[in-house]
Order: sequence, then structure tokens, then C-alpha cells
Amino acid sequence: MRSHRPYTPWLLVAPALLWLAVFNLWPALNTSVLSFTNVHTLSGGSFIGLRNYSLMWQDPHLRDAILNTLVFMAVCVPLLTFLPLLLALLVQRSLPFMGFFRTVFYFPVIASAVVVAMIWQWLLDDRGLVNGLAQQAGWIHSALPFLTDRWLLLFSAIALTVWKGLGYYMVLYLSALGNVRRELHEAAAVDGAGTVRRFWSVTVPGVRGTMALVAMLIAVNAMRVFAELYVLGGRTGGIGGQDVSLVMLIQQAASGADGRLGYASALSVLLFFLTVGPLLLLARWNRRED
Repeated sequence: MRSHRPYTPWLLVAPALLWLAVFNLWPALNTSVLSFTNVHTLSGGSFIGLRNYSLMWQDPHLRDAILNTLVFMAVCVPLLTFLPLLLALLVQRSLPFMGFFRTVFYFPVIASAVVVAMIWQWLLDDRGLVNGLAQQAGWIHSALPFLTDRWLLLFSAIALTVWKGLGYYMVLYLSALGNVRRELHEAAAVDGAGTVRRFWSVTVPGVRGTMALVAMLIAVNAMRVFAELYVLGGRTGGIGGQDVSLVMLIQQAASGADGRLGYASALSVLLFFLTVGPLLLLARWNRRED
């Protein structure tokens, strides 16, 4: 048997490593360095130490952004962890037209987030379809401020995110459910376990690894929420900017000809650490369950 040269494996992975270094590692390092400077878009800057980080906590919108992002994550993670699993159990059945329903459930995933958000903006407007139908049915007397009230706007964006993500995570669960042995369900049924009992005792343990993966993906995406709040909030984060996210603050700080790239980089570093924290907690929880 011929043995390969010691550097052959490195040659095979070199393109991927180069891609990661140029488009992931270098931008991350450069962002960290810029966070200690006062660089602007069209002008150079100088080293200012921790001034950007001290200014960050004086930003009146930062507390709202952190709260909105954490609420977004706290609501989206459990909903998008369990609802797609229930949906996958439903479409897994061999019923007529089930292939059609699988396609319908997955369709929002392939649609542009901006386009979907614009449709929801039209639906939730004061004169939109939702308020119009509710008023005609006599359920409400005046239009609900879905796009102007601080919490209604936030939870409208959460509902949009959950609706759009159901199909994607449903597909992940469908592949995981295929590895749960039917004999386990049959044995549990023989022992007298009902549908709910089989779900918690057989299905959930069988897809626990996928649930941990889904929860991590949702946590990361929730921390990086942008398009939903940007479009529904009229590109300003609602009235007074109370519904901004951290990504929106970064975009606002870095945009324009006089964008504060140093300050935006400091916000990006903060976002990184806020994202890593929940991921470490979820990973630890997954290891403990195993």
C-alpha cells in the first residue's frame, strides 16, 4: 500500500482554510482591532483604547437593543424548537396531499426575508387586512397598533420569524425522525403508553441531538435579527427607536459617509460575546442530558 506524503491532507483542506482565513478570521480580527480606534468611513483614525466601550453604555438605545434581542431569543428558541417538531410529526403521516402541504410549509423559507416582512407590514398596518377583518367581525373597535406600539411591534416581528422558520426546522426534524425506530413506538404502545407519553418518552429522546442543534441555530439567528424589525419598524426601530436590535445599532452606527466604524466594531464585539454565552449554555445542557 502506498503511503501519502505528510503534507497531502493539508493540501486538500488548504482551499477551505484559506477561505476561512480571508472571509472569517481576518474580518473578525480586524473588527476587534477597529473597536479600539475612532475610524470613520472616509477618514482614518487613531487608537483610543476603551473609549468606544465606555461610550457604548451611554447609548440610550443600547439597553433597548439588548432587551429586544434577549426577548427575541427567549421567545423564539422554545417556539421554534418544539413547533417544527410537532409539524414534522404531522407531515410525516402518509395522508393524501401531504406532499403538497410539505411544500406549502416550506415555501416561506425560500422567500426573501425583506419581501415577507413587507407583506406582513401591509397585513398589520392600521388599515391592513388583519385590523380590517377584526373590525368587521366586531372583535375590536379601533385598529391595534401592531407597527407602532413597542411590544406589539416586537412580538409581531417574533411571530414573523417563527412563521418563516417553521418549514426549515421541520425538514431537519423530518430527517431525525427517520432514525427513530418504529419498534420503540410499538413497544411503548404495547405497554399502554398513549400518544403524549410516546412523544415524551420515545420521540423527544430520539431527536434530542437535533433539538440541541436547532436550539443553537435559532439562538444565533435571534441574536442577529435585523430584517424583521428593520422593515416592520419603518427602518428606524419603531417610534423613538425602541425596537432596535443590536444588528440595527451596528448598521446605524456604520452607515453613511461619516459612519463610526470604530464604534460599530465595538458593538459587533459585544454582539459576539452575547451570542457565544447562550451557545455555551445550550452546549452544556446538551452534554448534561447525554
